[in-house]
Amino acid sequence: MKERPELKKGLAAADFCEFYYLKTELAAFCRENGLPVSGGKPELTRRVACYLETGEAPPAEKSARAVKKETGPITPETLIEPGIVCSEKHRAFFKDRLGKSFSFNTDFQKWLKANAGKPYAEALEAYARIREEKKTKKTVIAPQFEYNTYIRDFFADNPGKTLQEAILCWKAKKQKQGRRRYEKADLAALRGAGEPEKKRPGG
Repeated sequence: MKERPELKKGLAAADFCEFYYLKTELAAFCRENGLPVSGGKPELTRRVACYLETGEAPPAEKSARAVKKETGPITPETLIEPGIVCSEKHRAFFKDRLGKSFSFNTDFQKWLKANAGKPYAEALEAYARIREEKKTKKTVIAPQFEYNTYIRDFFADNPGKTLQEAILCWKAKKQKQGRRRYEKADLAALRGAGEPEKKRPGG
């Protein structure tokens, strides 16, 4: 097995990448060769590897603060920035145009991140569309929750029925062979069991 080589100028970048070096060793190498010593171990490792490969320091990296810096007010014509961070400035813009009930829901945040470069005017339209879709979208129930799915579908087809009636149909259904999804024919179980007794007023 090859021994770990000393980290010094002239070491092949490929050999360097095969071995583990402490952060202090990486920082010392950078200091000796006039490279920046700022950043964490991943940054130092990339810097050393680039120097060993090319003999030069990698291009200056923009700081996270510089990347996130925002200039000017947001308008409908402003383009959505890459890696958008939902800041108070963004919240104020959307609340001003969409109302105080605005919130950065998960679906809208995903839309913003996936549509960098588009104007904020489209984001306003997308938010309204996402809200409408949420109102009409049927909740997805995992296949293993057959009872929940059955009860939901039962009431969708029979809004005037009771939970007791839905359960009677479910109990009859699960005794039968085949799939356990609600069907109109399942209501036969109610006729067999008789309609649930309704309480008389004052009784």
